[in-house]
Amino acid sequence: MNLVTQVFVLLAAVTHIVVGTLERFFYHRPAVRVFLTTSPADAPEVTLWRSGVAVYNILLGLGLIAGFIALHTGDTTVGRTLIFYLCAFLVVSGVLFYVSFPRLWRGAVGQALAPAVALAAAAF
Repeated sequence: MNLVTQVFVLLAAVTHIVVGTLERFFYHRPAVRVFLTTSPADAPEVTLWRSGVAVYNILLGLGLIAGFIALHTGDTTVGRTLIFYLCAFLVVSGVLFYVSFPRLWRGAVGQALAPAVALAAAAF
């Protein structure tokens, strides 16, 4: 797996872990809510949804890191499988997120861009 792919895999992992952590533990801060493209007024209504999405994001990021570690510790097949599956998952999720909520396009790009670049780089 080439260097560009690995860099963008790690970028996708860190992005999802950071965003998940912000969603789960720092959502009460107005600046975080604005960064996550939601209104400060909707905080109580989205608590359950936000917590689930936060865990989802953190686990996806950790899965990419697990794939990266497996890749570099001799389990190449496991590492490549995790990386390709999770990157494809994130790209499809980002596209569906954009189709469902076009006004939140920044979130869709944030979710899908790094994994899409990783997949494209892996193809070359």
